Amino acid sequence: MSIHILHIILGKANPERMNGVNKVVFALASEQVRAGWQVAVWGVTAEPVANYPPRPFTTRLFQAQRNPFVLDKALTAALDTDLPPGTVVHLHGGFVPLNYAVAQRLRTRKIPYILTPHGSYNVIAMNKNRFAKETYVRFFERSLLRHAAVVHCLGQSETVGTRALVPTANTCLLPYGFDQLPAPTSSNPNAPQTPFRVGFCGRLDTYTKGLDALLTGFGFFLKQVPTAELWLIGDGPGRTEMEAGAAALPTGSVRLFGSKYGAEKLALLAELDVFAHPSRNEGLPTAVLEAASLGVPCLVTEATNMGAYIRQGACGEVIALTDPQQVATALTGLYHTLQNTPDGHGLRERARTMVATAFGWSGLLPEYGRMYEAALQPVGVYV
Repeated sequence: MSIHILHIILGKANPERMNGVNKVVFALASEQVRAGWQVAVWGVTAEPVANYPPRPFTTRLFQAQRNPFVLDKALTAALDTDLPPGTVVHLHGGFVPLNYAVAQRLRTRKIPYILTPHGSYNVIAMNKNRFAKETYVRFFERSLLRHAAVVHCLGQSETVGTRALVPTANTCLLPYGFDQLPAPTSSNPNAPQTPFRVGFCGRLDTYTKGLDALLTGFGFFLKQVPTAELWLIGDGPGRTEMEAGAAALPTGSVRLFGSKYGAEKLALLAELDVFAHPSRNEGLPTAVLEAASLGVPCLVTEATNMGAYIRQGACGEVIALTDPQQVATALTGLYHTLQNTPDGHGLRERARTMVATAFGWSGLLPEYGRMYEAALQPVGVYV
């Protein structure tokens, strides 16, 4: 592919951090390079030091400024001189002043850019700090969207949210891919596991991630399955609240592991019977794909943008709302299937198949290629 792709992000595209955008950009850029594409990542960070694992793509780091709308002089110079003809710049994140400032610079040089909001325009996300966001949209974000060659949406809810802000936005609905993980080894995969383990992995943001409903719903579920456990893997502002909620449930029924990465995290996920992600707002949650790739059936809300995939793959439960009773009902259904029916093993295998089929990079990369090619067209219409 002759197009030059430049990803610009806040951060360093470090997959060993809780930041989901950085994980996605790392995976996307890595796969694009492996496919022979010309790709680089530029990161803006408070600590422009290359303290991250090896990677197959070129990375340049620039100093974040106190005023988020001001670009590092080195970044400004690089935008003016280091982008060869045929470059498409891929910006990541919504309501990021850096993106607005970079886009303004790109427009002066007539260099097209693609914007991936990563869930920022969903209804729930827009309701948080609504007045401030409406003001920001009026002065900055609407211009960013109007001039984007393509707005890359990871899920249907994001497409709806983008069109609500700018009805004429040129949107492209396309999930990111995921590398299939090796199947966990087990001497007898059909053997029921005791205790029955439900888990969540990610940032402990109580409201956005629906952890309030998960904890309460798990409490309802415990009345039917008293030996069940809830594993919370991750850290964040909701940790204290989760600890308080856990203390109100039977001792030992909730375990908080803190942040885990790499093999340690995957080993914990592989021990789960069900992965629960009852978010109120998402772009596309990597943690659900990690768990499903390990053969763990998933419980998700429609807001995760994973509902259609879980239903089509018949590999979990989808609930309409982040509601404790819906969480408990879904957990009960999955428990019955996994523990008491012959289809338990099939459910796990279908989870792995869903990831390989719907999120395999080999099938998605050509679609990404078409998106970048469309960005270089005079009108930039994605068809």
